[in-house]
Amino acid sequence: MSETKIIQRKVAIAACFGTFLEWYDFLTFASLATYFSVLFFPPENPVAALLASLATFGVGMLVRPLGAALFGSLADKYGRRPIFIATLVLMGGATFGVGLLPTYHQVGMLAPALLLVLRLLQGFSVGGEIGGSAVYLTEHAPANQRGIYTSVLQLMGPLGILVSTFQILLLQAFLSGDDFNTWGWRVPFLFSAVLLLVSLKSRLNLHESPVFSRLRENKALSSAPLRECFADPKTRGRMALLFFCISAGGSLLFFSSQVYTSVFLKSVVRLDPQLVGTLVMSSTLLLFPLTILFGWLSDRIGRRPVLLAGLLLGSVTIFPVYTGLLHYGNPALERFNRDVSVELHGAACAYSPFTTARNDCERNQELLAKLGVTYTLQLASAPEETRVRVGQQAELTGFQSATLMAALKAEGWRELADTQQVNRTMIFLLLVILVVAVALITGPQTATLAELFPARMRYTAVALPHNLSAGWIGGMSPFMITLLSVQAGNAIAGLWYPVALLLLALVLGAIFLPETRNVSLDD
Repeated sequence: MSETKIIQRKVAIAACFGTFLEWYDFLTFASLATYFSVLFFPPENPVAALLASLATFGVGMLVRPLGAALFGSLADKYGRRPIFIATLVLMGGATFGVGLLPTYHQVGMLAPALLLVLRLLQGFSVGGEIGGSAVYLTEHAPANQRGIYTSVLQLMGPLGILVSTFQILLLQAFLSGDDFNTWGWRVPFLFSAVLLLVSLKSRLNLHESPVFSRLRENKALSSAPLRECFADPKTRGRMALLFFCISAGGSLLFFSSQVYTSVFLKSVVRLDPQLVGTLVMSSTLLLFPLTILFGWLSDRIGRRPVLLAGLLLGSVTIFPVYTGLLHYGNPALERFNRDVSVELHGAACAYSPFTTARNDCERNQELLAKLGVTYTLQLASAPEETRVRVGQQAELTGFQSATLMAALKAEGWRELADTQQVNRTMIFLLLVILVVAVALITGPQTATLAELFPARMRYTAVALPHNLSAGWIGGMSPFMITLLSVQAGNAIAGLWYPVALLLLALVLGAIFLPETRNVSLDD
């Protein structure tokens, strides 16, 4: 094997392992957020504690663009390699620190304050890593194989989810509930130290990007990369294209395929959580070969047609797929929503996922949405009046959760889907459709990110819009889908959010997205 091939292999391993560690750390926090609610926040108010914990998770998303701006500028000025190492150490150190934190019971309000600081550091480092690793890997890739060579980087997100989820399930299987709540939840965070040492060793053995080295030799480095990005009209336009089209499409499809499907199948379709985990994980495994396949295809026919195909497939199939998941997963609920009229009468129904329900009307909205029940909202004559009518017989006043569920059951609603009526094969095939759409985006995405921009400000130009899009568009998906679904009284209605934005991305891509295959990375 030639020296060039050996270096390229080392770079790929180091980039992928480091990005896997970033996602593992970031997603482990999200998976354990519910446990933090009683460990790090005032125990007398569990609901407020959970919201505070989720808000702490959201802070990590919000500071990603700040990390992208800082680390991107430093990488374009001083080199890819030192920033590549710094972001890894910052993320790994912050995650290991979470595993050592004292709880609220031990140190009071210092516990949530320290948790917030560590979460800020996590989000800050992810902003420098995600996008930057794409640049570093692409600048080492063979010119005619950038698509397939860099496609493996996109698999680290799903792999991070699988490993993090599997580790938590394994701990919960072998530990009692008390042991897991007392110390077991710390294990995934402390284990990150092992992953950090392995990843750090691989990155310390790397050389600087050859593209950056040539820039430095030619004294062509940018002294103010961030300012230069916004000053150049072409770069500015492509950053907007990256924000609204490529990164937005990828994050929306990833959320719709890998995240919201589990939520929908559990909370709306009412399937057994273990069955949901099996089906979603099985379809996710197909993402690995498909991403590499479409990365290879983009090397043959171009990045543009593959990316546009993914946006098109995603935008036209999300509604049919989710409708099909309900049809094949819980036909009894589908019939109930079609045949049984549920009306909610209230004058102050303004439910928002950003706040807790403030009155009986909003509490009814929240409950009906959680149960997967379609309802129509009617304006009540009096501000304080709240009524729920189920079918032609039952009518309830105020908020009576147990009575409401009994009335729904009397009309045919079931708390869990009938396992005899679940068509597992069709559900799996429907999930695969969304996985194909994701793979069409993720396959060529890594190479495209780097190929869009000039070398002297590439790291900044990639990292900033990519992280902004992931946080502002992809990160807002759970809240926006929930908000639209609850306000419409229909669990499917919220999917207009990703569909509308995917259609926008498709139109922008069809008009403005250039073909970048085989462009010179030194320009």
